[in-house]
Amino acid sequence: MAYARIGSLATILFLTTFLAALQKVVSQNLVTDNVSVVEGETAMISCRVKNNDDSVIQLLNPNRQTIYFRDVRPLKDARFQLVNFSENELRVSLSNVSLSDEGRYVCQLYTDPPQEAYADLTVLVPPSNPIIETRDEVLNEGNETELTCSALSSKPAASIRWKKGNKELPGKPKVELTYDRMYTVTSRLTFTVSKEDDGVPVVCIVDHPAVKDFQAQRHLEVQYKPEVKIVVEFPQGLTREGENLELTCQAKGKPEPQRVKWVKVDDDVPSHAVITGRDLYIENLNKSYNGTYRCVAANAVGESYDDYILYVYDAPTTTPIPTTTTTSTTAMPTTSPPLPENHPDTTPSTEPAAHDSRAGEGAPRTVDHAVIGGVVAVVVFAMLCLLIVLGRYFARHKGTYFTHEAKGADDAADADTAIINAEGGHSNSDEKKEYYI
Repeated sequence: MAYARIGSLATILFLTTFLAALQKVVSQNLVTDNVSVVEGETAMISCRVKNNDDSVIQLLNPNRQTIYFRDVRPLKDARFQLVNFSENELRVSLSNVSLSDEGRYVCQLYTDPPQEAYADLTVLVPPSNPIIETRDEVLNEGNETELTCSALSSKPAASIRWKKGNKELPGKPKVELTYDRMYTVTSRLTFTVSKEDDGVPVVCIVDHPAVKDFQAQRHLEVQYKPEVKIVVEFPQGLTREGENLELTCQAKGKPEPQRVKWVKVDDDVPSHAVITGRDLYIENLNKSYNGTYRCVAANAVGESYDDYILYVYDAPTTTPIPTTTTTSTTAMPTTSPPLPENHPDTTPSTEPAAHDSRAGEGAPRTVDHAVIGGVVAVVVFAMLCLLIVLGRYFARHKGTYFTHEAKGADDAADADTAIINAEGGHSNSDEKKEYYI
């Protein structure tokens, strides 16, 4: 009976001690944080305790070697330095971090049972300066080009983005893991260039947690065919017989056009036309000069041209000054002569769009026989229409009208009786009268 009581007391004492220790352990909360640091910089590892009752705190490296026991450093590595030691914290710095320092560090609190908390140290290795390589140093308009951007020896792997001007373009990335646990990322960008891309920067942007605004750029150099434009120096309006014509060919390209020439499509340039550099000058125009004049410019990339369609109008006619004498003239309608074979209206238009001498603005206003004939024709047509309308109107009002002058003669047996009956019918003429106008 006595042994049973002793056993019960021992059990109660053990449970009481265990619960007290458990409550003590629970009340002492050991915490720490994961750390990320760039290679070569300093990492900070902190072990913190809540409600510490003078329990011992120590810090272990990934190999379970004691770095600090309380405020004492058993490990002979001068890169570890004590930053703060108190009842509630043990904070240690690690300078000049290398990739070999990466791993799990242990914060340990000597309680019963002991407590442990883990801090993972991650070492970030930034990539080397990005490099843009191109397949062609000088690009031609319309050709496809390929650019390559590389970010070498980074941890973790970097990501690469491309921008051309203000527009982001997709690339094709490739990631390689090297023997020393480093990553090399290569991205390829392929696109077709145009003349608008000349001088535009292409930027390779590298995104990595260890660096910011890490990029490289390259300006495109694009060659393109000449841009050709014909400018009319004289005249400013319509081209008419007897006048002069002066055209200037403007050509710009990369490289600059080496050859600029004037030709006439499907014919020869007039023999007395003067060509000086990029200017074409023709004196004393006549209708035999009608046709399409073309300026052709060429460089190492290719050639381009622009067209000018010449159509020579009749010389201007002067309008006589009116006098006090009144004369009567009759204008006869005229018709326009048939268009010549080389007239621009008889041939389809081709690219590029050609300048047309018929579209001149600011030409002097002169009397045109075709206009006079058109006005006369409109007047004659209006008069014919008026006559037709009047004829139909009178035709609709023409008919037979009956009066009472011979009332009663219809039933007479002979002519004498009809006359007698008709005369008798006039007795009522005062009562009803009919008028026809």
